[in-house]
Amino acid sequence: MRLVTHGDSAPSSVNRYLLPHEHQVIMVRRHPAVLLRPVAEVFGGLILAGLLSKWFGSQAGEGGGGALVVVWWAWLLLLIRFVWKVAEWSVDYFVVTSKRMLLTTGLITRKVDMMPLGKVTDMSFQRSLLGRMLGYGEFVLESAGQDQALSRVNYIPYPETLYLEVCQMLFPGSNDSDD
Repeated sequence: MRLVTHGDSAPSSVNRYLLPHEHQVIMVRRHPAVLLRPVAEVFGGLILAGLLSKWFGSQAGEGGGGALVVVWWAWLLLLIRFVWKVAEWSVDYFVVTSKRMLLTTGLITRKVDMMPLGKVTDMSFQRSLLGRMLGYGEFVLESAGQDQALSRVNYIPYPETLYLEVCQMLFPGSNDSDD
């Protein structure tokens, strides 16, 4: 199963990092589960802000109004952080080209981790219980005695399929026939 067909093109945020002689084979966003913690923080903060509002509201005559403002500003900061995490997630991509693997991250400060396919000596994927339930995994890449910029890729969607696709590129089968 091809996850990206040859007719598809990478978004410009990724395309600028592709070399002229390489073509993309796989391009995926990280799994939305990367946003679970920020979502939990926003909802937990909302519950806490609601409870504190009720408590400070009953003490409004004793200066509780100023504390209410602080509580809701703190929650607003959590909400802004969540929006920022969603924006970052929307521009983060894992790309496998004909020559290398790339992980592009960051909204303002762009970071591109890369490993040439020829340098990969071992590749595995692992899935936690939550990853198995939600459909994501982690790739672990190794190269011969070198510390590479791209050694782990977290929150990869449909890791079994991607693993097979990448392994097929790393270890192409022989199509020679004896006829």
